[in-house]
Amino acid sequence: MKSLLVQGKGKELNALAQAFSFLIALSLLCSLAFAAFASLEYHWNWSSVFKYKTKFLEGWLITVWVSSAALLASCLIGAISALATRSRILPLRYFFKLYVEITRGTPLLVQILLIFYVFADAVHLENRYVVGILILSLFSGAYVSEIFRAGIESVGSSQLLSAKSIGFTPYQSFRYVIFPQALNRSLPALAGQFANLIKDSSLLSIIAIGEFTLNAQEVNTSTLSAFESFFPLALGYLILTLPIFHLSRRLEKRLSFDS
Repeated sequence: MKSLLVQGKGKELNALAQAFSFLIALSLLCSLAFAAFASLEYHWNWSSVFKYKTKFLEGWLITVWVSSAALLASCLIGAISALATRSRILPLRYFFKLYVEITRGTPLLVQILLIFYVFADAVHLENRYVVGILILSLFSGAYVSEIFRAGIESVGSSQLLSAKSIGFTPYQSFRYVIFPQALNRSLPALAGQFANLIKDSSLLSIIAIGEFTLNAQEVNTSTLSAFESFFPLALGYLILTLPIFHLSRRLEKRLSFDS
């Protein structure tokens, strides 16, 4: 009983030390930012930007919707691509390999222009939001595919032989041996890729999708208050990306096991 109380107090002290250290780091960062802006002698004009709060909210909600749809679709595309690149059907394998290499090797901006103005127009797909989600899904799916592939290949062949020796079918080997380990090892990279997907959605402004960045640019044009217009933009993206990193770390801890 006494040892449990000591452990409990130790955890409380550790939590307090972490919270205190975080506050020190945050205070230092805020002080540096404050000193930098103080040297500019910048005159803030929040009142003019505050009038456009509804516009910021609408843009942020569109970014949430587009990013969420693209995130789910990119996971599906990435999983299919990762399995296809390991297929014994050579044309299928090389098709998806070409897709991954071309997508990862060319700028997203070029892909947006090419898909929206060429391929979407060729099939008469006029809804720019659907096209935007498709573009983000294909772009992010190529990276997700490589993350999944690396995770699958990181599982040692000895474990597969062990699974086969105890009578596991190929499906059971994948379900109970490969998949849990591959997912756990892929989580940090997946979290980073999903955060990048959210930020990459800002490039959809070039095809006039009224997402967060485009609306912030329009507010800046109307008010000529650059910092006041783009600080809410940064905060909005942080609200979306930080939970992804936090959730990823929690899932890592829950799925971790000794190998």
